Amino acid sequence: MKNKEISKSAKSDYLTVFKDLENRMEYLFQEMWEKNFLGEKFPALKSMPKMDVIDRKKDVVVKAELPGFRKSDLDVSITNNQLVIKAKTSQEKKEEKGDYYRKEISKNEVYRSTLLPGDVDDSKIKTSFKNGMLKLTIPKKKNSSRKTINVK
Repeated sequence: MKNKEISKSAKSDYLTVFKDLENRMEYLFQEMWEKNFLGEKFPALKSMPKMDVIDRKKDVVVKAELPGFRKSDLDVSITNNQLVIKAKTSQEKKEEKGDYYRKEISKNEVYRSTLLPGDVDDSKIKTSFKNGMLKLTIPKKKNSSRKTINVK
């Protein structure tokens, strides 16, 4: 009779371990999907603006989405055909009425860099910034225009 009780107990412990593992895995996946996956787990991806680089025959066009930023928040530079786009903004709001006090601070910073195709003439860049969209038109140097190569 004791042997039967022992085997039932061992079987119960064995199943409990797997049930515990199942509960932990379920919690892990639930936590991962309930939170903003990219923002919470990979904050670096959240701070990279979306960007298009279009290689045309005589120039390179770069478009970057920077919603919520003003022109004065932008820092754009090119060094050795490496384009760097940085933007940083911060706000602080205070409100006091009698016993009521509220203070909100918000900061946002983004960074993106990319190697531009071909040698560019960084002295003749045309820029525009409208509705959070940065557009750069960067002419290529004469020796650096795109060439099509036929594969035989």
